[in-house]
Amino acid sequence: MSDHATRVLPRIEFIALIAALMALNALAIDVMLPALPYMGEALGISSENERQFVVSSYMLGMGIAVLAFGPLTDRFGRRGPLLVGVGIYVVAVIIAAFAPNFAILLVLRFIQGMGAASVRVIATAVVRDRYSGREMAEIMSLTFMVFMAIPIIAPGIGQVLLLTGPWQAIFIFMGLLAAAFWVWTYLRLPETLPESQRRPLALRSVLDSFRIVFTNRVAISYGLAGMFLFGALFGFITSSQQIYVDIYGLGVYFPVAFAAMAGLMAISSFTNSKVVRRFGMRRLSHGAMLVFTIFSAIWLVLALIGYLPLWLFFSLLAIIMFAFGWASSNMNSLSMEPLGAVAGTAASVFGFVQTVGGAVLGSLAGQMFNNTTIPVATNYFLMGVMALVCILVAEKGKLFGVGEQYAKSDAPVMDAH
Repeated sequence: MSDHATRVLPRIEFIALIAALMALNALAIDVMLPALPYMGEALGISSENERQFVVSSYMLGMGIAVLAFGPLTDRFGRRGPLLVGVGIYVVAVIIAAFAPNFAILLVLRFIQGMGAASVRVIATAVVRDRYSGREMAEIMSLTFMVFMAIPIIAPGIGQVLLLTGPWQAIFIFMGLLAAAFWVWTYLRLPETLPESQRRPLALRSVLDSFRIVFTNRVAISYGLAGMFLFGALFGFITSSQQIYVDIYGLGVYFPVAFAAMAGLMAISSFTNSKVVRRFGMRRLSHGAMLVFTIFSAIWLVLALIGYLPLWLFFSLLAIIMFAFGWASSNMNSLSMEPLGAVAGTAASVFGFVQTVGGAVLGSLAGQMFNNTTIPVATNYFLMGVMALVCILVAEKGKLFGVGEQYAKSDAPVMDAH
């Protein structure tokens, strides 16, 4: 057996590496935001809403390819497919820097997203290989906290690159960073799926894996709830540059506002990692979803009556996104918890559903942008309601872990005295 298969990565480095790999997805989206007007101008795209396709084409490529990476990683292990996927990401993004027109740029962004699908699937599967229950939720929260460092700094990095060079420099930067993470993965990440646990890449076996995922009510319901949450977030991300710059006139300070919001989500994930062992994934995610939906409704009402100054908008969004951090990491863990035997396929199914479904839902909200925050607020509220419906289906109509699905792995931690 190779050294890669037997090495055990220290917990801190494991969290850092998984977070770094996951951050490639955030980087590919957030670092682009300040450059969208420059790219549109250079490539002859005048419509601000059409520029959003630079983001959505990447998300669609990733969402479609995750279906392939799930069965592949359950058959060939985690390392090989991951290295191939990140390699595709690097090549596509470097070539994209030299795209002669907008259509070719979108194709290359689609291919970049396909490579990133390996990270979307395998990073989650690797965590599930090593951890389960509340410990998995804690690791996912810590990983998400580190991962959120990229959205905090990415728009600022993009702005600096634009001040010192052309928009193509952003693609070169992404490619070099991804190449560095590829080397780190190759040298340090062990294989976490033993040969004895791999599933054959036969049609019957693959279909059986998908059947296991789709017939687990708890898992698929929480996976769908995650899709609606992602749809809300994606709708905001695609419109964020227009909201902060066109509506509130922040100009070059847009990355600061974006970073502040990402910072709140990082703090949310950190606090979740500290309390999830005591209170459980269900209590925290259900409560967070209620807060998310209620404050989204308040935002929508204020937007409709026309009273939404920057300080109030930002305050409401801060509360909503803090709740998002608690809800998303715990619901992701709850969707994966029952499916350890098919973790790769499960991660691919949820990756496809959440990425493609979320991107489509979010893009609809983005394309409805009308120089107000009403479309985004409406999207947040509707997505919150739908996520709550999915949770109720998962838990047979009961919230906060009091129903039949109150799993032992999510039981309360009692004080010794």
